[in-house]
Amino acid sequence: MGKDRGYFTTTLEMFKPDRWGSTFFFVDFDYNVGDVEGVSLAYMDVSRALRFWDSPWALQVEYNGGFGQYAPGLAYQINDAWLTGAQYTWNNADYSRIFTLQGLYKYIQGKHDASFQITGVWTMHFKDRKFTFMGFADFWREDHTFFGEEGSTKFVFLSEPQLWYNVNEHFSFGGEVELATNFAGHKGFKACPTIAVKWTF
Repeated sequence: MGKDRGYFTTTLEMFKPDRWGSTFFFVDFDYNVGDVEGVSLAYMDVSRALRFWDSPWALQVEYNGGFGQYAPGLAYQINDAWLTGAQYTWNNADYSRIFTLQGLYKYIQGKHDASFQITGVWTMHFKDRKFTFMGFADFWREDHTFFGEEGSTKFVFLSEPQLWYNVNEHFSFGGEVELATNFAGHKGFKACPTIAVKWTF
């Protein structure tokens, strides 16, 4: 399970559709990891779906990157990654069921000029939108050598399914489980459950 994952995280997230597609971003801050007091990790993901036509197909561009610290004065960088490709979106008439599949070329600074990523993103509302099941799953190529363990990998999997109870249109509570294989320097599979509250502006 998620050993040494007992810390607090805040997330700022936005999804906004418009006439030419949609914009999505999130910024995560982790706090008080290890000996660090205050922000110990900052990570950003921003993407734009471009669609100038009436079709479920769209072009996709994306950036993600960040940095953190193991201890005061000992910092590390999360390699910048630039992605581009295409996405296809399925939805029902009232948008209570949405699934998007993306196939992306991925450039990881300092690692790969030519990698790839496959991403699935879903949202499902139940019981008159009182419950929401949402999340994403990523599979990509990236060379990793594991910290304190023998071996390396060329592929990474990460998924973060979330389940929310929507008290009203603004306030929700629920949780998320981070499911990862060969992610963030950890060899093999790891599951990290969380509990959470959310405010929607």
